Amino acid sequence: MSGGDAREGLGLWSLIKNRPVQYLLDLSILSGAFLVAYAIRFDFHVSAETFRRALTQLPLVVLLQFAALSAFGAYAFIWRYIGLVETLVFARAAIAATVPILVMRLALPETLQNYRIPLSIIVMDACLGFGGVLSLRVLRRFTWERWERGARAAGSFERKRVLLVGAGRAGVLALREILGRGDADLNVRGFVDDDPAKQDSVIQGVRVLGTTAELPGLVKHLAIDEVVITIVRAPRKDIRRIVGVCEEIPIRVRIMPGIWEILQGDVEVSSIRDVQIEDLLGRDPVNLDEDELRRFLVGSVVMVTGAGGSIGSELARQVARLGPRQLLLVERAEFALFDVDREIRRRWPDSRPVAIVADVGDEARMRRIFENHRPQIILHAAAHKHVPLMETNASEAIRNNVLGTARLGKFAGEYGVDVFVMISTDKAVRPTSVMGASKRVAELVVQDLDRRYRTRFVAVRFGNVLGSAGSVIPIFREQIRNGGPVTITHPDMVRFFMTIPEASQLVLQAGAMGKGGEIFVLDMGEPVRIVDLAHEMIRLSGLKPGEDIDVVFTGVRPGEKLYEEMGTDEENVAPTGRPKILIGKIPPSPPDVVERALAKLHRLAEDGSEDAIRCFLTELVPDARLGGAAPLVNAVQPAKVREPGGSAVA
Repeated sequence: MSGGDAREGLGLWSLIKNRPVQYLLDLSILSGAFLVAYAIRFDFHVSAETFRRALTQLPLVVLLQFAALSAFGAYAFIWRYIGLVETLVFARAAIAATVPILVMRLALPETLQNYRIPLSIIVMDACLGFGGVLSLRVLRRFTWERWERGARAAGSFERKRVLLVGAGRAGVLALREILGRGDADLNVRGFVDDDPAKQDSVIQGVRVLGTTAELPGLVKHLAIDEVVITIVRAPRKDIRRIVGVCEEIPIRVRIMPGIWEILQGDVEVSSIRDVQIEDLLGRDPVNLDEDELRRFLVGSVVMVTGAGGSIGSELARQVARLGPRQLLLVERAEFALFDVDREIRRRWPDSRPVAIVADVGDEARMRRIFENHRPQIILHAAAHKHVPLMETNASEAIRNNVLGTARLGKFAGEYGVDVFVMISTDKAVRPTSVMGASKRVAELVVQDLDRRYRTRFVAVRFGNVLGSAGSVIPIFREQIRNGGPVTITHPDMVRFFMTIPEASQLVLQAGAMGKGGEIFVLDMGEPVRIVDLAHEMIRLSGLKPGEDIDVVFTGVRPGEKLYEEMGTDEENVAPTGRPKILIGKIPPSPPDVVERALAKLHRLAEDGSEDAIRCFLTELVPDARLGGAAPLVNAVQPAKVREPGGSAVA
């Protein structure tokens, strides 16, 4: 069928948009099917008496069939989108209409012979009638799709020739979406899949052409413009491998994101995007104990502090989806709070979010919040986290990270909160910055509070999260977008990375399993060299490091380390039996030490004594090495460093 023929046929189909026309067509098909069934039953030699009997039976049979179609929602479907799910509706309607006709055949006496339809006719009529109305809709979809293909072929825009990597469910959904959209600028030339059982198979007219190892040859032979990764739950190492193959060809590679959206069938061509550094650095999905999390959170009043931040907002999302009785969003930045509150209300209204503008350092305000809402679980994410800024604002780091935590924890104990979870950082290990030292002191405070109250106090320590506000990846992305240069403090700088959802889920799991007093350490995997991260981001942008975008080293900033650590030998970090959650066996400080330290830190913060704060933190945290404005480098180096696009290197 040519594009012109398809368009002419489509004009006829446009009449079917009218519901009365749809009814008339179905009634005609059902009536014709019944008469044809009679003709077949009597070998097309129907007597006048038999024909009159058929005409007598026809109105009742067709009425029952039409009523069944209406009752099961057959007229709620748009004909051109008919699919497998809709065919089940027609099967159910056929059964529902056939049952009373069979009952009439078996139950009515001989005196009502005119309404006793032969069994063979009942079966043939059901197949012909419902098969006919379904076929009409399938023909409508076929005509529509042929017209769309003709319109695309005759369109003025040039479509990109693509290969889809992954012939599984996500790939099929992506292909179906591409074929079903007239404005798609993609021309799928084939699938690539490493499953031997799928080789040479055909999916909706598109063939599986080979494996990922054959990509270079297929790209050249078919003049492919782009490769699109459409693999549900693809291991990150496989994504890195495919991206590496495409960079060698070279060919642009894109990805279908959103695993949960794919599994739920919410796939759109518009969601296909360029591969981002998060796709290469992120790790495989976390296997959570959902039952334990629900027992922990369902029916509880949960408070999230710092709810507008990267970690706080994701904690709020994870809590909201699990069904708390009420979700308290505490944040002092009003616009960030507005955003997360609006999202939670839209997606999880049953969580009953309450947006609270407040500073955790405001004692009177926080006490009123505890009085009014009586939280049962507190997830304390509010903190100052920027290392260089806290070096020049040490008193603020103490007020927020230490004193704010102590005050919030005290209220939690006094008001009978069940669990208090504080978000800590890897920078608290052998701290070389005020920020890191302040979080280490906050860990000591949490351990001390656990001894004083029945509330279970725990801390969870982890490293950098991908894409958080002020972190390296958004900065690099902006620098690349502006044409460079990309600035790195030191060529040997390495960091641990974890996705925000993964970190948030593990925080909740640690909170659910904590008995009180623990400092949990999340398994961050292997650290990544920042210069390799920058190079990979430049390449993913279609540019070349050193040619299109310069990489400039600016020097280590005050308080920064070259290498981060998740724990020391003295802390005896050990497994917990839960994936990716470790526990640091760290002895708490004596109660009087913590109490005197808090009093002194309060005086120093009020006085604004920056140097005195550094000196006291060095005394309080024995392994701290604070050096004022002097850039410090820790001596301990990790055994392996992972490149963003490859494996670990020594």
